[in-house]
This record gives sequence, structure tokens and C-alpha cells, in this order.
Amino acid sequence: MKRQAGGRIALCILALAPLCSSPALAIDARIRSQLQKLTPEERLEQRCDIEAMDKISGAKGGFRPDKVIAYAFGDPKLEGTTIRTKGAVFRSGGEWYRLSYKCEGTADRLEVNAFKYRIGDVVPRKDWAEHYLYD
Repeated sequence: MKRQAGGRIALCILALAPLCSSPALAIDARIRSQLQKLTPEERLEQRCDIEAMDKISGAKGGFRPDKVIAYAFGDPKLEGTTIRTKGAVFRSGGEWYRLSYKCEGTADRLEVNAFKYRIGDVVPRKDWAEHYLYD
């Protein structure tokens, strides 16, 4: 997927993500409104990133993700309403961790029907700049 310089809306969405009203798949009206301003492809990617933060927060390991980037180590693959990425990362506790996921969205790309993920290794700080990761 192409990265656009005007990703301010996407950043706002991820900033609002912790305000989701339900620990499961629902998103609140503010996030839904922001997502609807994106292209369908961007909407699906952002919605799946929100889902990743929700799932990782609820999993064992004590992670508290505050950011997910689906494309840090490679572009996601999009097929209809499904996105797969082996090149994602998430930030928790000031560290970045590798992440892969498969996310199946609804036709409007505002909800998630199925989500599978795998947490990988910590990304060494020496690799952060190369992949545009930050504190």
C-alpha cells in the first residue's frame, strides 16, 4: 500500500483508539467517524491496527501497546476485506516488537470479523531509524 504524506487522520484515529468503549470488537462513534474519512484500504488497515492493540492488551505478557504500524518491515497484502502483514510492529513500554497478523473486516471495513496475530521479537534500537520507529 502506498504511504501518503497526509496521514494526519490516521494518526488521530490511533490516538483515539484507547478511548474505544468496549474491550471487544466495537469502536465508538468518534473513531467510526474518523475511519469513514479514509479510503477503504486505509480504513481497513487502521481498523485492524486498532484491533491489534485491543487483542495484544488483553493477552498474556503484560503488553500495553500505544502504537501499531502495519508496514514497518514490509507492505501489508490486501485482498478484498482481508489484510495480512508479516512486517508490522507495535510499541509497548517504550520498546518496539515485531508483529504479524491476518485481519478480516466487514464490507464497510469498520468492524472486524476475524483476527489472528503473532507477536515476535523486540526490535533492537539500532534498527529503529531504518524502519522509522521512534520513542
